[in-house]
Amino acid sequence: MHVKVKEKFQVSPPMVFFIIHAMQVGVGMLGFQRIIAKSSGYDSWIPVIIAGVVISLVIRMMYYILKVNHNDVIEVHRNLFGKWLGGLLSLALILYFYMTGVLVLRTYIEVIQVWVFEDLPTWVLTVLAAGFVYYVIKGGFRTVVGLCVAGVFIPSILFFILLMPLEYADFLNFLPIWKHSLKDILAGAKDTTLTFIGFELLLLFYPFIKHGYRSHKWAQLGHWASVVVYTLLMIVTLAFFSEGQLKITIWPTLTLLKIIEFPFIERFEYLGISLWLIIVVPNIVTAFWGASRGLKRLFSIKQRYVVLFMVLTLIIVVPPIDNRQAVNTLNEWVNQIGFWVIIAYIPFLCAVQFIHSKWKRKNET
Repeated sequence: MHVKVKEKFQVSPPMVFFIIHAMQVGVGMLGFQRIIAKSSGYDSWIPVIIAGVVISLVIRMMYYILKVNHNDVIEVHRNLFGKWLGGLLSLALILYFYMTGVLVLRTYIEVIQVWVFEDLPTWVLTVLAAGFVYYVIKGGFRTVVGLCVAGVFIPSILFFILLMPLEYADFLNFLPIWKHSLKDILAGAKDTTLTFIGFELLLLFYPFIKHGYRSHKWAQLGHWASVVVYTLLMIVTLAFFSEGQLKITIWPTLTLLKIIEFPFIERFEYLGISLWLIIVVPNIVTAFWGASRGLKRLFSIKQRYVVLFMVLTLIIVVPPIDNRQAVNTLNEWVNQIGFWVIIAYIPFLCAVQFIHSKWKRKNET
């Protein structure tokens, strides 16, 4: 069933730059350096670039799939695999988007609890977040996109501030380049997955873009802007920390903010964590919008009812994840699922779509 989105609900192709970039630059930016450095050490900037190239190719595949169908992934699944198997695949993808939103929210709550309000209960922040998520998604996709634009522009000052620790940098750490084996470099590229996940939501919001395929270049630009940000931040981190320090520092980015001092503010990391909320909120809201949109398309239920159900489940699901080990386990699960969605499932879907299109053209002639 082809669903046509009214033009008043659509956004222009350049907005895809902000959606992709806002989804990729989020809570993962706070601690991705430690995870990658476990495998690749001072060569950790190389896996970031490799992962960037791979994901750029995956985005290209996604646009091929979406261009052929002129619709979202729910319809793609239905066309290629039938009602029941296609429905199960769509449901699995929706659950993945939902868990991505849960992960980002719970990780940011943990940061607040560790760095700012140690005794603040998880359920309080979860209830506040759930109310905000419902309010934004109820405003429609254009409201979600507006939040993504704000999430890119407003905190951009933080990026330049994060370059300040370069005065303490030791670039001799990087020599000789490529000290690690190819296996270690590729393991680091795999660990970069969690940092970049989120762009897959394009599979659901594609019908909301005017002249959808024209947005391909904007999606690529948004992605490569993320790659540049992560690569530069990784270089700053590696030049500042020793390998031993980096492997035991859970949130290297916040530690970099901690050493920055201004005459008018001593604990700059508190301001940084507050500004990070503007970066993280688009991640959370867009993920839940995608999950709710998917359920609406799959079961033909009004989206506002789906969103209400989702925010209620959020209040039940998030608070029990109450310690570092549980949060870390959730990170590992979503990272593994995201890796296979990006590396295996999307290429598989692209291959099936290509074969299906060739077979359909052959039968028509």
